[in-house]
Order: sequence, then structure tokens, then C-alpha cells
Amino acid sequence: MMDRQIRRLALAFLALFVVLFAQANYLQVFASSRYANNPANQRLLLQEYAVDRGDILARDGKTVLARSRATQGKFKYLRVYPNGPLYADVTGYYSIVFGRYGLEAAENDYLAGRAPELLPQNLVDEILGRPKRGATVVTTINARLQQVASRALGSLPGGVVALDPGTGEVLAMVANPSYDPNPLASHDATVVRQARRALLRAPGKPLLSRASQELFPPGSTFKLVTASAALENGMRPSTTFPNPPALRLPNSTALLHNFGGEHCLGGAPTLTLAQALTVSCNVVFGEIGLRLGAAKLVEQAEKFGFDQNVPYELPFAEGSIPPVSAFAGASSFVATSAIGQQDVQANPMQMALVGAAIANGGVEMEPHVVKEIRDADGRLVKEIKPSVFGQPISARTSAELTAMMVSVVNAGTGTAAQIPGIQVAGKTGTAETPSGKPHAWFVSFAPAQNPRIVVAVVVLNGGDLGSDATGGAVAAPIAKAVIQAALRG
Repeated sequence: MMDRQIRRLALAFLALFVVLFAQANYLQVFASSRYANNPANQRLLLQEYAVDRGDILARDGKTVLARSRATQGKFKYLRVYPNGPLYADVTGYYSIVFGRYGLEAAENDYLAGRAPELLPQNLVDEILGRPKRGATVVTTINARLQQVASRALGSLPGGVVALDPGTGEVLAMVANPSYDPNPLASHDATVVRQARRALLRAPGKPLLSRASQELFPPGSTFKLVTASAALENGMRPSTTFPNPPALRLPNSTALLHNFGGEHCLGGAPTLTLAQALTVSCNVVFGEIGLRLGAAKLVEQAEKFGFDQNVPYELPFAEGSIPPVSAFAGASSFVATSAIGQQDVQANPMQMALVGAAIANGGVEMEPHVVKEIRDADGRLVKEIKPSVFGQPISARTSAELTAMMVSVVNAGTGTAAQIPGIQVAGKTGTAETPSGKPHAWFVSFAPAQNPRIVVAVVVLNGGDLGSDATGGAVAAPIAKAVIQAALRG
């Protein structure tokens, strides 16, 4: 009897041991990642905020976009953004409640000192009893161009992106509205939640960048894609097209009109492709779209990155065009898509990539905003080299489009972008919206024959001019200011 009770007790203890063993292994192996990454895990937060997180700097290596400041609280370091909203679209934020975003997320392993390349530095710091230090992220952002772009855009809703066409480096990226990352980085969780709540309720969705994350109809700037498809498929700048006052769309009673109902070039019976781009003639580009067909138009857009996964460190919504199947039985949609309307959408980053491919001899580089990584003592750890995304157009098409875009600025719809002594190539866009207030666009690069900078601008709903806005009147002067600052110093 006694032996039986002892055996039962032993079995009970064995069962309890098995349960405890299984639970311990579950917590340490299977659920460890979930618990470690739970924002409510105070121990994890204390460990993370005990790291002297690395700086994020502009390309000059001096202008501070983000840094850590020692505190006397339980969290040893506070993340600080000295320029507030100016660089928010680049840095993102570092929050005890909502985690990391932007470069704070993309480069977290380096900033937090976790990257394998930082192991020697970490060992030295541990031996010397110093706090763990993160690496410095040096961006491609030109601090002066960022300020100029911000001032030129002012309070207008929209976005500006400036790229180096030869490397894909992002020289400036500004959006309105923006936000201040500092309240989101507070150590007071109540302050963080209130700030986030206010931003989510704010008009214009400030947490979503209009420079690279939101999408809008690109209007006539998309004619650069349509013209590329035309030139890549046998048409030439001198190819002529009928120039009626309006284009009757196939299988429809609808008419496609020019901006303002005008008859392009004073009613000339025909226009060349080059002339049609210079004066941004919808009727002719609608006809070009119909001649190309949906397959060739969509294929060309995809080569520029529309609906593709374009590598970039930051969140990026690539441009969008409906699939070829969406045009079946609705050939008139090809004409309206060819002028950047219908369901075609883009943002300044996407259109800057289109402009950059044209400027760079037909080769499109991957955009990137990180130039190099340095350890806490300034030693180079990693250098980001330029990478090719693809070649959407030939060198010949690039040269022909450049000449046509020069004509746009010299004698067409983009004369407001002219800079004495500097030849600018550009394309305007005035995209129709349901409100009747068009989005004003401009895509440009300079100097035209040796491009060093590409600038794409969108101002939503006409900015200050409302329904009277055009890309040439509203967006071109903003691009001009950025190009001037880049090339004239």
C-alpha cells in the first residue's frame, strides 16, 4: 500500500517536472521572439535604451538628423531630432510604444550596435566599461538642398524629390504635411500615444509621405513614359500625327480634349511627336496611346518601375498602371492612360526615377538614401555602392527625349523653369481631379547634356492657384529653385 502511494507521488512529481520542462522550453525557444519583441516587455526596453544609439547625419557628415541624448531616467538615452519635421520622411521615428520607422527601422542593426561588423567595437567598449554604442548612418541627403526644397514648397500640399541620376542618391526629399518625430520619441508613453493619435486624425495624413508613399494621377508628366514607348517602338521625334480639336475615343461617344479646350499649336493640321510634347498636346498623345496599344504602354511603364518592387531603404509606393487585361473592351482607356489620367498613379519619387533614367542615358539606378555606415569612432564600416535597376530605354531614346524636354523648357509649357546659363530639361503635368482643382507636376533635370540633378515636384489641388493651376505655373518654379541651389551653390 505504502509503495503504491510512493509510486503515485513519484509519478505526480514526474508529470509536474515534464510540464515545467515543457513550459520553460516553450518560453525560451518557441515564444522567446514574441516576448522579446513585445513593447510591454520593460526589460527589453531597458536593455535597448541603455544603448547609445548612433547618429543619423546628412551627407556632409556634420548636419545631425537624429541623435541620442543621455538622461537621468530609467531609460538611459532619449532619441532627439534637432530639425523636427524637416527630415521626418527620412529618419522616421524611434518610439518606446510604436517601435521604429523609416531609417530608424531600416538601419536599426547598425544604429543599435547589433550588426556583425560592430562586434570588435562592442568588445572594446565592454572591456573598457563603456556603454554599448551604435554606428553612425551617413545619408545621401544634401542639407542645403533639403532646406531649399522645403522653403520652395512652403506650406503647399505636395512633395519634392531630388536625385543624382548617375548614382540614384536621394539628395532631397520633402513632403507637406510633415510631422515632428520628437513627441513620438518621448519616454512618456502617454505623450507618445497622444502625439500618434493627433497625427492619425490630422488632415493630409502627415505620417504618409506625399513624396514617396502616396499616389496621385501624374497627368502629362506621364507623357514621358508614353513618348518613351513610342520611340522604343519605331516612332521618331519627327513622326507626324493628326491634330484635330478633340480626339473621338474608339467604342465611345466621348471626346478627349486638350487642356483648356485649346486646339494645339494654333490649329495646325498635324504635329510631330516633338511638337506634341513641347506643347503637351493631349489629343496627339491620346492617338499615340491608341497606336501603341495597352500592352506596349504597360510594358514601358513597368520597365520604369511602375508596379515593380524597386529596392529602396524607405517605404516606397511605386507608380501604378492597370494590367493589360483591364483595357480589354475599353480601348478608350489606353488614350486617357497615355496622358497620365484614368487609373495611372505615381508620386514624385517614381517620376524622379523616370526623369533620372532619361537623364542617365536610359539606365535607371536604384534610389538609395544611405551613403555609408561608420562605427562610433568614425571608422568606415560599410559603403553603399550605386546599383542599376534596369535600362527602360535605349541611349538613342534618352538623347531624343532629352532634346524634346529641352524644347519644353525653352519654348513650351515649362518656360518658368528656365535658368540663365543652365539648360534645363523638363516636362509639366496638370492632372485632373474630381475636385476640379488639378495636381500640378513638374519633372526636370539639369544641365541637360550633363545631368547632375533630377527634380520631381507635385503640388496637390493647385496649391494657391486652385482650379487655375498648371504644372508650369506652380510646380516648375519649385524645381527651378532646387536646381539653382544644386548647380550654382
